[in-house]
Amino acid sequence: MFRRTFWFTTGVAAGVWATTKVNRKLKQLTPESLAATAANKALETGQRLKDRAVGFALDVRDNMAQREAELEDALGIHESPELPAPRRYTAIENRTSPKYIETPTYSYNRNEDH
Repeated sequence: MFRRTFWFTTGVAAGVWATTKVNRKLKQLTPESLAATAANKALETGQRLKDRAVGFALDVRDNMAQREAELEDALGIHESPELPAPRRYTAIENRTSPKYIETPTYSYNRNEDH
């Protein structure tokens, strides 16, 4: 009698465990759950790629500055080149230039009397 009760209880427990596992797996395989999982994975991957790209850009910038310093030392360039002086414009304007000539305006209204 106790053997039968033991095996019956064991069978019920195994059935409950298996049913629970199957239901969890079915919930994971619904389209909404799969879409949410894929979106989360895509966000994680994007963040990882962004972090790597930022690190790569910083490394490139540091190496570029180091290489520029090496080239400046090799070429003997230690000062930045001077910028040319700003242009000076004349104080007297030429009123005969095309930008001051007024162009006649025409009315394109067909209802206007001519």
